Amino acid sequence: MKRFLLIVNSIKGEAAFEVCRRIENAIESKGGSCHKTSGFVHKEDIPGDTECAIVLGGDGTLLHASKDLMDCDIPLIGVNFGHLGFLADVDADSVEQMVDRLMSDDYAVEERMMLEASVRREGKEVFSDSALNDIVIGRSGIMAVIDFKLFVNGIRLNSYKADGIIAATPTGSTAYSMSAGGPLVKPSAQLIVMTPVCPHTLNTRSIVLEKDDVIEIEICQSKPAETGESGYVYFDGNIGTPLYSGDIIRIRKSKNCTKVIKLDSRSFLEVLRRKLNNNEDSQT
Repeated sequence: MKRFLLIVNSIKGEAAFEVCRRIENAIESKGGSCHKTSGFVHKEDIPGDTECAIVLGGDGTLLHASKDLMDCDIPLIGVNFGHLGFLADVDADSVEQMVDRLMSDDYAVEERMMLEASVRREGKEVFSDSALNDIVIGRSGIMAVIDFKLFVNGIRLNSYKADGIIAATPTGSTAYSMSAGGPLVKPSAQLIVMTPVCPHTLNTRSIVLEKDDVIEIEICQSKPAETGESGYVYFDGNIGTPLYSGDIIRIRKSKNCTKVIKLDSRSFLEVLRRKLNNNEDSQT
């Protein structure tokens, strides 16, 4: 590949722009071309011959880019300026080697499953969106809980009073779902993990569902006098969309996927060990 889109998270400061300049110089010195942008990416501004998007930031920046480029069929690779970096896993000191491998076609491409969801209110769809990591149903206030019912393929599975519930992809299993006690899943898997957040019940376990299952979450009104928002729905941590009593959120596997370029030949378990056990690795 020779034609690249460089996406820089400007919040990361001058360090990110300096690394961007290094990448640009390395690409152009080998006869390639770059189109640079920061912040949100507008599809109409992307050159039609773009072969790869290089994202400089952290996992959150790459999540935003995956949504912006969802219909473009452009693989992404992330340069990490964040923390753990499960998605953006190229070190800033290694960008010249990254460019060498990309332009030599020495890499692998993983297709990551995505989720889509719609919010129905009084029988009408009022909102829909997609997510690479997770879709989170959360409470409306600091001291509040959200009351909801969970259905899978039309069958009522459980009722909850909780801070919320997370529907995670395998990619998102190492994010919020993990922090809430959910299982870690290989990103190449095809399944959906449902993890309640601080449920007011003894049933706190995650539920692992098949990729083609259809999940519905019905928002209930716990007190007749309650008005206003009963909760919010978040897609990959973006600004929440209000939910009201009676709303139904339908979640299913998206027809789209995100293509992620991988240069690291180590298995997911090896990478997981390195990410989560830095102290141990520093002694081996």
